[in-house]
Amino acid sequence: MESIKFGNLLINFTTQFTRLWNNKGSPNASPVGFWRPVPSADFLTDYFPLGDHAVAGHSDINQKTVVAVVSEAPAQTEEERTKGKALMPPDEFEKVWDDKGSQAHSNGAIWRPLPPTGYVAMGLVATDGYDKPSRNTVRCVRADLVIASYISDLIWNNRRSPARLDFSAWSISPPGAAAGEVYLSAGTFVGAASYTKPSVHIAAYSLRMQIPLQVSVPPPAPALAGEQQPSPFEKAEVTHIAKLAWFTVKDPNLSPLQQLRTSPTYRLERADKYILVGFGHNRSSLNQSFKWTATRGQNGSSLKTLTHTTAIEIGTEWGFNVWGASGKVSAKLSGGLTHTQTSSDGWTTSTAFEVNATVLFWSSFSGHRLR
Repeated sequence: MESIKFGNLLINFTTQFTRLWNNKGSPNASPVGFWRPVPSADFLTDYFPLGDHAVAGHSDINQKTVVAVVSEAPAQTEEERTKGKALMPPDEFEKVWDDKGSQAHSNGAIWRPLPPTGYVAMGLVATDGYDKPSRNTVRCVRADLVIASYISDLIWNNRRSPARLDFSAWSISPPGAAAGEVYLSAGTFVGAASYTKPSVHIAAYSLRMQIPLQVSVPPPAPALAGEQQPSPFEKAEVTHIAKLAWFTVKDPNLSPLQQLRTSPTYRLERADKYILVGFGHNRSSLNQSFKWTATRGQNGSSLKTLTHTTAIEIGTEWGFNVWGASGKVSAKLSGGLTHTQTSSDGWTTSTAFEVNATVLFWSSFSGHRLR
């Protein structure tokens, strides 16, 4: 797929991994495997993982799991040049845990990247053995390109393991997205040297990106060409086009991997048209009042159908697991696209209102509304 650009950060995805360490051989321990994303040598040169991927089990995850990888885009604006590079290698690594005493077939350890000032680490890193990872293993991201996130579901802990140190690995969940934005947990994990869920974690972040929106000129307001009543419906014209990445849409016909490979983007269109509210013709020599009743608001049933089939909610933030516990998304369409209005019954319920007009003498009048 074409990379997603946010500032001078490029975001793409890989389904290829290298196994780093698993706890095979550790008696009574729940199985776990730690994997490093491998950007495609053919399509994703100069891309890096943001952290490693933890899975509760020993099965091979290649071509079965998707995680995000990132690259540096050339700075195109003065603002991007002023802010500096999107990505930097960590300054150092701090050991969080090792498996000493676990009796696993191989040794393993978990490390936290220590980012440079102004950058954040977006997950932890595993090693096969107890040696510190290379600084080129992962990249840290400039702080304005990510969003602080929550600790989510438990991936694994070593509660029944004979290892000397306790450890638990947790997934990351983004907060509710701001209008016009998407927040995506990259498939990394955070961990703690205990079995208690951390309330916060210094490496719990999600990627930020915007929903591209193309806006066209709205259709011109209709005008009376004579004394005849005009058509009740004007022609609808597409005025807004949103480009949605595959991971923001729950397609009932495709799995996430199939979406990535065959349908990496979705097109959401908004069409506007004028609807005749009322028509009046004053044939007298006196002023004449006209009153019409119209409705405003969205069609709730059609919006519920859209949400049921795609997970997209027009008037609010939506989200779901993209690929299991370790990949979650939060998204929200911009107000300019949704054109929602609130009422005491909620914005999905059509409410009635009155249109009053006074037509003088032998004039003609037609009232319209934009929906």
